[in-house]
Amino acid sequence: MRPRREITTAFLVSRIAVLAVAAAILVYAVPPLIAAGSWVSLALLCAATAAIASLYLTRRFIPAKYLIPGTVFLIAFQVFPVVYTVTTAFTNFGDGHRGDKAAAITAIETGSVRQAPGSPEYGLTVALRGEELVFLLVDPATKQVSLGTSKGLTPLAGAEVGVTGKVLRAPGLTVLKAPEAAARAQQVSALAVPTGSGVIKANGLSRAVEGRATLVYDAACDCVRGNGDTWTADEDQGYFVNAKGEHLAQGWQVGVGLDNFARVLTDPTISGYFVGVLGWNVVFALGSVLGTFALGMSMALTLHHPRMRGTRFYRIALILPYAMPSFAMLLVWRDMFNRDFGLINQLLGANVDWLGEPMTARFGVILVNLWLGFPYMFLVTTGALQAIPRELTEAASIDGATPWKAFRRVTLPLLLVALTPLLISSFAYNFNNFNAIALTTDGGPFPAESPQVGSTDLLITYTFRLAFGAGGAQFGFAAAISVFIFTIVAVVSAVAFRRTRKQEEVYA
Repeated sequence: MRPRREITTAFLVSRIAVLAVAAAILVYAVPPLIAAGSWVSLALLCAATAAIASLYLTRRFIPAKYLIPGTVFLIAFQVFPVVYTVTTAFTNFGDGHRGDKAAAITAIETGSVRQAPGSPEYGLTVALRGEELVFLLVDPATKQVSLGTSKGLTPLAGAEVGVTGKVLRAPGLTVLKAPEAAARAQQVSALAVPTGSGVIKANGLSRAVEGRATLVYDAACDCVRGNGDTWTADEDQGYFVNAKGEHLAQGWQVGVGLDNFARVLTDPTISGYFVGVLGWNVVFALGSVLGTFALGMSMALTLHHPRMRGTRFYRIALILPYAMPSFAMLLVWRDMFNRDFGLINQLLGANVDWLGEPMTARFGVILVNLWLGFPYMFLVTTGALQAIPRELTEAASIDGATPWKAFRRVTLPLLLVALTPLLISSFAYNFNNFNAIALTTDGGPFPAESPQVGSTDLLITYTFRLAFGAGGAQFGFAAAISVFIFTIVAVVSAVAFRRTRKQEEVYA
């Protein structure tokens, strides 16, 4: 006789939760997929939902019921972002290269539209058809109302026009008031309604004009003509380029191979500072981890002593920095370091420009990170100390070991066995600690000869400034540097974990 499986409340709740989430995703995603004609995606979604339902509606495959949700979340939140970042690093994805070639051609032509003399003008009312932004265009002469969309212009019956020429109501549409239309000004200016002789574009929020594109794409030569010049498509750059080597502002996304990685290593404005920033980055991460661990461990050992009194009060006081919002505390520390009105200079009676000099600024950001990070190390060390039997240290003292030798030979090695993985993760976190730098020094101080890289810049803040500075967003280039950062952290973590395994074998 087969043994009866015990169905727990937790199992039932998890089954209901998974089925509910799968059903909700299916109901939410099916209508837009059908509207977009994405039949392959719809088939995959239905197949995945059916597989989940068949898995959780049967009593078989118990291990899979727990493994599959974790695997899905691992793929969605860990594997996919890494793969997407790596693939993006081999493209020119960024401002001017966000879409495909067809989208670039449309943007070039619609962006070059100019009103021709004698071209029609319309009264404009902005409306919504579901979630789609549309134009309600009123011919001033005939008062005829037309519906303008990205697909074209069609007559609209049943619309009510006010004395000012604005449409008050229209069947099946939501007419936007002036403030609502103003909030969508970017969408309004981007919408182009094609006509037989040109396109209609908004001129403000109450008027639309019909114009013609001064730049027109010619498929025969795969080029853009207009304004007395010709720009030919360059598939390597993802731009339309003329004979002078000049390109139009709008391009399209293409693969660039290893160009982004080569730029990091060969561009003198980048590679010249990369090694220096990397060195300081390592110092900052190591200093933060070792400093917070040493201070947190010292506090934990002090409160772990059997003769210590009032430990509950001290523990609550010591974790207060950990309970505070870190971004707010970083801004407070930035003001405390201020040369003119900062608390530190006032208490010391000094006139030190803490964040204006390279050495003091670096000391300052490590000090701030020490204050913010030691409560975490205090908590984890306190927990690890509870797991170390007191008999071990007592036996060491009986054998004649001094407190320092007992700590160095017994307590510290056992602590490191338990805490090394946390120290490695803390190193990885501080290696990419964007907020600690951006909210205190913003990478500064900046020398006059290199205003693009500061003395306290980490690789992550340096990357952000290079990729998203005044030149616009360069996601492909940022992804390439992110791959470098990931590789560095991965190598350091792998080496550290390998040493941890050896340490565990010694003290097992």
